[in-house]
Amino acid sequence: MNTRPTIVVGYDGSVDSTAALRWAARLSGTIGARLRIVHAVGLLEHAGLLPDHVTAHRETALQLAIGAGGDPGQIEWTVVDGDPCSAMLRMTVPPESADLVVVGSRGSDAHGGSLLGSTSLELAERSTIPVTIVPSGRDEEDPAPV
Repeated sequence: MNTRPTIVVGYDGSVDSTAALRWAARLSGTIGARLRIVHAVGLLEHAGLLPDHVTAHRETALQLAIGAGGDPGQIEWTVVDGDPCSAMLRMTVPPESADLVVVGSRGSDAHGGSLLGSTSLELAERSTIPVTIVPSGRDEEDPAPV
């Protein structure tokens, strides 16, 4: 049985998801938590209608997480089929059973003028575990709260 807390963080390569990843990595390193970086892949990617960024995102995300203070032995990259909200919600139930979900304010499909994107808003409404929404433009040097 794994007694370490698990933090899942959504990552799509956007500026806001990068800030969320750094924040989650600092927190996981501070409290000794397992960090699962989740990248959702939808039908358009599977059909080849969007470029495949999975490999590039994986390398970038792992470098960012380690650079922000995450323990390399506790960081995992996970690609999940489906829309980002559903993918993240699946990480909150067994067998994954995450303890905290972390996302950026808005993802790669951000619309100007909105404070929250559809994924962060829907996660806040539907999650049964705590959700941290890292604000847009968060200074990456700010330490994660403990």
